[in-house]
Amino acid sequence: MHSNIHTFIGCDSSFEESELIIFGAPFDSTTSFRPGTRFAPDYIRMDSYGLETYSPYNEKDLTDYALTDIGNLDLPFGNAEKSLQMIEDTTTEILSAGKKPFLIGGEHLVSLGSIRAAYKKYPNMKLLHFDAHADLRDQYMGEPLSHSAVIRRSWDFMGDGTIFQFGIRSGERAEFEWAKSHTHLEKFGYETLESVVNSIGSDEPVYITIDLDVFDPSIFSGTGTPEPGGIFFGDMIKILKTITGLNIIGADVVELSPHYDQTGVSTATACKVIRELMLAML
Repeated sequence: MHSNIHTFIGCDSSFEESELIIFGAPFDSTTSFRPGTRFAPDYIRMDSYGLETYSPYNEKDLTDYALTDIGNLDLPFGNAEKSLQMIEDTTTEILSAGKKPFLIGGEHLVSLGSIRAAYKKYPNMKLLHFDAHADLRDQYMGEPLSHSAVIRRSWDFMGDGTIFQFGIRSGERAEFEWAKSHTHLEKFGYETLESVVNSIGSDEPVYITIDLDVFDPSIFSGTGTPEPGGIFFGDMIKILKTITGLNIIGADVVELSPHYDQTGVSTATACKVIRELMLAML
């Protein structure tokens, strides 16, 4: 008899032997439009068993590696600061053990906890951000800890020349103007990604954050703030192939709200993105 442990497919090795550690952050207390991302980690785990562990895109298999899923953090809804600290502490523990953290959100604010921990270990880290939204507000309705401010809060400690944003097609005018001086922001697509990857090289540590609303809502309606004009799944595969040679030391995938897509296609897409990103990190 074995314990009934709910894990992402292929992620059932022990913590000690694993190279990459998945954990969930079911938090959506600063969501500004449609809530529901707190349910994403469990839905993703359940639907992951509709996948194969093998990826024909890069001819690698999750079973080629030791991976583990340590479950969800028990985050206090409504307390963003404490939740972020718990996420940061967990990421720090994973990094300190010489392993790679992989966070499943949850709203985009949860990324800040992992980014802070990764930056403390790797102060020369670069951040690659894929999203529909700039997330560069200094505050939202007076609140600086908001999913719409997560990249601005990351810049607070990372500074200029470290953050690269792709697929951005929504935000206040002030965000786009601010980005011209402080981040590399490509509107609408990812044509500059290859040159950015080449400039970073294979040695510098890189953290990847993917907000799933980067996808066009015609294929991904299950998100809190859908934004027409996004990329398609084939584009994501090209993106992940392009970044495979980077020294990816941590990553997150956020902003699935499964209940807004009753077909389940959005959740299935999220699962496949996670599989392919994990394999790009290994």
